[in-house]
Amino acid sequence: MPTPVAPDEKIAGGAEQSSQAAIVFENVSIAFEGKTVLESISFTLERGETKSILGVAGSGKSTILKLVLGLIKPDQGCIYVLGEEVTSMGEDDLATLRRKIGMVFQESALFDSLTVRDNVAFRLMEENVPEEEIDRRVKEALRFVELENTLDKFPAELSGGMRRRVAIARAIINQPEILLYDSPTGGLDPVTSTTIIELILKQRDVYHTSALLVTQRLQDAFTMATHYFDKKANQMRPLPAGAHVDDRTTFMLLRDGKVIFDGTAQELATSRDEYIREYIS
Repeated sequence: MPTPVAPDEKIAGGAEQSSQAAIVFENVSIAFEGKTVLESISFTLERGETKSILGVAGSGKSTILKLVLGLIKPDQGCIYVLGEEVTSMGEDDLATLRRKIGMVFQESALFDSLTVRDNVAFRLMEENVPEEEIDRRVKEALRFVELENTLDKFPAELSGGMRRRVAIARAIINQPEILLYDSPTGGLDPVTSTTIIELILKQRDVYHTSALLVTQRLQDAFTMATHYFDKKANQMRPLPAGAHVDDRTTFMLLRDGKVIFDGTAQELATSRDEYIREYIS
């Protein structure tokens, strides 16, 4: 039976970048029109860690991603991304920081008037990267998501699942240090959803990228924690029976704008909290 990627191998990729955490929230609160969305949120995303953010609709999951990107500012608290305090950064500094972050939106957010090639290459074109280098990196990113033959197609010619895969290719084109996924399997059928989760696993296990995964699909989060990407076979596989579930793939559960759980799959599954037990049942 194939052996999963060793924990120390996963950690090594992040350790080379820095010993700093990828993301830190310290007592972050925010309200819109007098309604509290997040209240005294504190958590840490370590380098190389993937954290699935769970909760019912309206619990503040996507707001966390917007705060990480500096698209909105909290009413109180501090947010550190790659060692930088985003809550006090100006727009120019935020633009520089965002180049180190890849974002995958629920609805893909592709430009309808651009080909797949130009959608994936958009950030590189903005940075005036030479065309030859753009072509090489676009093909590499599309190969990663197994869509090399779609270069000249337009988004309207693709299925919903293919558009999500293109969105992932666009997010990883510049090898970001952090990836943010906003309900990447939302609205997709189970088979296509599995394909998307397999790509997220592949990114985690091949490049050790730190990531926040917002999802309402508990199954997606548990798949992340109980599977690994077999690089030799080029496919997702379940961890062998008795193998330790990767504790660098964690869960955070929100309720009414507060963190009520932050820990591993095993800790979540064995929690005695009544709300948590009902949520995961």
